[in-house]
Amino acid sequence: MLQVTLRHAFPGFALDVRFEAPPGVTVLFGRSGSGKTTIVNAVAGLLRPDEGRIAAGDWILLDTARGRRLPTHRRRLGYIFQEGRLFPHLTVRQNLLFGRWFAPKDAPREDMGHVVDLLGIGHLLDRRPGALSGGEKQRVAIGRALLSAPRLILADEPLAALDEDRKAEILPYFERLRDEVSVPILYVSHSAYEVARLATTVVALKDGRVLRQGPAAQVLGDPSVTPAGAREAGAVIAARVVAHHADGLTELSAGGVPLFLPRTDLAPGSPVRVRIAAHDVLLARTRPEGLSALNILPGTVHEVRSRGGPGAMVALDTPAGRVLSRITRRSAQALGLEPGVAVHAVVKSVSVAPQDVGGPG
Repeated sequence: MLQVTLRHAFPGFALDVRFEAPPGVTVLFGRSGSGKTTIVNAVAGLLRPDEGRIAAGDWILLDTARGRRLPTHRRRLGYIFQEGRLFPHLTVRQNLLFGRWFAPKDAPREDMGHVVDLLGIGHLLDRRPGALSGGEKQRVAIGRALLSAPRLILADEPLAALDEDRKAEILPYFERLRDEVSVPILYVSHSAYEVARLATTVVALKDGRVLRQGPAAQVLGDPSVTPAGAREAGAVIAARVVAHHADGLTELSAGGVPLFLPRTDLAPGSPVRVRIAAHDVLLARTRPEGLSALNILPGTVHEVRSRGGPGAMVALDTPAGRVLSRITRRSAQALGLEPGVAVHAVVKSVSVAPQDVGGPG
């Protein structure tokens, strides 16, 4: 369990955070300027904070109260940047071995063959970076970080420089990294769907402070946690694949309620997490009939939150978990929505994009 406490003042901005990063992927989530990269730089030793302590048990990276600061080169961190930053004159194999060269002799090491298989880069080993796509470069960069035998991996918005197709290519590899590798990951993102897909734990940041931390379903289902833009808001529900149908839809069971999505590649019986965007959820006081939408989740209003504009965010408790709906304040008033009111959430099957469906984590 990595424990992080940091205080640092910049002109016009003050960072004051305290959080814990358990095993798995801990995502630092928030808008630009919320302090995400500043935290990662402090963990990496690239920033000397005014005050702070960063430690996991007896592994102490920083303790300003005791005058302790482990130099960056001794922190045993793997760093994945927005771009691969591979050595252009070396082959993929040589780039991977370069990471291994930095591994301490007595440190537990990842097997290179396992890493290559995990990332699907066996066919790339003899190529140079100039012949790789952006997604392939990032997979090699991940492998190089793993082979350095790190105690912690830092990933600073590693998908930000990729287009949507390359992001969709890389996300499953980060899921495998989360599920199959024991090294904890501190991951920076302002993308709600990346958080929904990858996070074991979410640390939501706002203006240099921790707004909330906890499992992805809890944090993203909190209407007070607002990503960069209302259209990014959405909650995460847990489900299980039931069957694939001939008409191109996959049927899930979400808390015992059937949920139909565009076909996925996951086998029947597989657990999944699904992000449902708040702007794609309609609400009705009674169960609607005669609609084209296939997904209707019964629920109870947990909270209605408005920030003064025309919109309102409604948090619902359903059998599948917390769901958010973004509607107008006028609609919320017309429906008489308040905590405890029974409603039905309506979700179009085609509104759930492929990148919003992933493994359970």
